[in-house]
Amino acid sequence: MIGIVRARPHISAEFDDHRDRLWRREGALQVETAIAAERFIEQVGFAASLVDSRRPGPSLYVAVCGRRDAVMPRNVQKDPEASLTWTLKDEVMARGRVYYAKLARGRSMFLAPRLIPSFQAIWGMRKVDEPRRLSAAARALLRVLRREWEMATRDLRQESGVTDRQAFNAALDELQAAMIVIPAGAYYQPTFTYIWTLAVSRFPDQLRMRVNRDAALREIARAFLVGAGMTIPGELARVTGLSRPEAGRGNRALVAEGFAAMPSPGTYYLLNRQPATALDPASDEVLDDEDASVDIQT
Repeated sequence: MIGIVRARPHISAEFDDHRDRLWRREGALQVETAIAAERFIEQVGFAASLVDSRRPGPSLYVAVCGRRDAVMPRNVQKDPEASLTWTLKDEVMARGRVYYAKLARGRSMFLAPRLIPSFQAIWGMRKVDEPRRLSAAARALLRVLRREWEMATRDLRQESGVTDRQAFNAALDELQAAMIVIPAGAYYQPTFTYIWTLAVSRFPDQLRMRVNRDAALREIARAFLVGAGMTIPGELARVTGLSRPEAGRGNRALVAEGFAAMPSPGTYYLLNRQPATALDPASDEVLDDEDASVDIQT
């Protein structure tokens, strides 16, 4: 008996060109400064950090390379594009204009401020749930940071009493994934260290805004589809860390409001695409939130 072989969905050339423009996969649009990186993140809504073209979605590294086939070399220390991406990541983190942390499934991601409430609605944690959902090590780190507000890695390890490196790193990952703690800076002298702080210290308004889950899924899907032009089955889930059913709910909400079309199950494309304006690589002006955002209706 011969089985049925289904054709694997693929991105058409038209939508690949759309992604080239919006995700800065063109040499004329590549990112070279921290301000340009912030502008890129504001436009796409969220982006990975040091992820190459082998994974879908917008990426600061790919935008720095300015080409769609960018692949991270094995020896990243000697690669100028990887080094520039790392430097820009540190500068953007220190400036604090966009959100940066390890989020769902341990992915290091940048978020535009307008999307923080949506990500918080999906992955955030209420204070009342912390004793039940956070590990003892994570709660120990959090007690110290709520008292001291910010602290270097070594000092935080000593003050919290979580001296085992593996347990300490796992606790930090927990707190970042719950959108409670973020890295606020990286210092290389006299030794390398991150400075850790509470996410609410930098983004109080966004993290206190309440958005229902359906609205959050819709806005995350909207941000991705605006940049992607078209999405195929499983792509949004893979990029964001959402479950596939929830990614589908977000995309179908866009279809219901006439923002997107669904030609086949799991495949969606943007209706009424606009030209990729405001992509002047020579401009160092950062978009205002109201210029870059779509209202979140709850």
